Amino acid sequence: MGRDGSATGGCRQTTRRGWIAATALAAALPRRLSAADPPRRPGAPRFVPALAAYGFRQYFPWSRGTAQAVADPARALSIPGFIDYCADHGCDAELTAYYFDPAVGDADLAAFRRQAFLRGIAIAGTAVGNRFTLPAGPRLDGEIADVKRWIDRTALLGAGHMRVFAGPSGDGLDDAAARRQCIAALTECAAHAATRGVMLGVENHGGVVADPDGLLEVVRGVDSDWLGISLDTGNFVSADPYADLARCAPYAVNVQYKVSIRRTEGGPAEPADARRIVGILRDAGYQGRVVLEYEEDEDPYAAVPRHLAALRTALAG
Repeated sequence: MGRDGSATGGCRQTTRRGWIAATALAAALPRRLSAADPPRRPGAPRFVPALAAYGFRQYFPWSRGTAQAVADPARALSIPGFIDYCADHGCDAELTAYYFDPAVGDADLAAFRRQAFLRGIAIAGTAVGNRFTLPAGPRLDGEIADVKRWIDRTALLGAGHMRVFAGPSGDGLDDAAARRQCIAALTECAAHAATRGVMLGVENHGGVVADPDGLLEVVRGVDSDWLGISLDTGNFVSADPYADLARCAPYAVNVQYKVSIRRTEGGPAEPADARRIVGILRDAGYQGRVVLEYEEDEDPYAAVPRHLAALRTALAG
């Protein structure tokens, strides 16, 4: 009995049962033990194909807020047109922020989300161009504000992931100082992303994250379960890009698949070994989207369906 004469045994039992259930649930959820640990994923590797709007960059009438001429207006794409293209080809859609009409509003974003739902696909994520390797001040504040704005838009689109970048050193900062600035900015953005249910993925895109050491330093430096790596399979330029990918794959929360790799800066491209890349993802226990991001010279309308089919074969294997 409690001091007030109430029975407490049942309450203790209920509390204990609740604690056991909560502990079991927490153990089952994917999480990181610390900032240095990759996310834990129960279950077998699983891959979902998607397509990045960037592959059709020359066919969108807008690019980074500026109108651009489309060489063949008959094949011009809008964001709704790209969603339909992805649905017609049976893959999810990654919508790159560069190609949105600068006048886009919340009602438009909701309409895009509805369209994707009715077509039976998901908006896999978004991507925004940003530079966080800047000295503290108005320029960096503006970059952070823009990323937060697109986190809000990503949530409205119903997407769970947004690709972000680090940036080059410069502006009076050496690599170490630039990475510190990047870590601080990403920490702030990840805190905002956590409130919107959006995972941020830092892409290995040159600059201070051009190699695995720099990329892992940044990602491990951000103490958030809402940030990982958006692993671009074509962006490590080294003697063994596959080894670089394997080092970073455990931290991947998104994968951008490129159909070629390079071993030297400015050197010749060679076809990517899709099966080897998929094997690396399997070994890392990756579960999630593998987004074809087409960058080759061949017309994407001709090449993308072929590369999507080859990617599906590799993922199924």
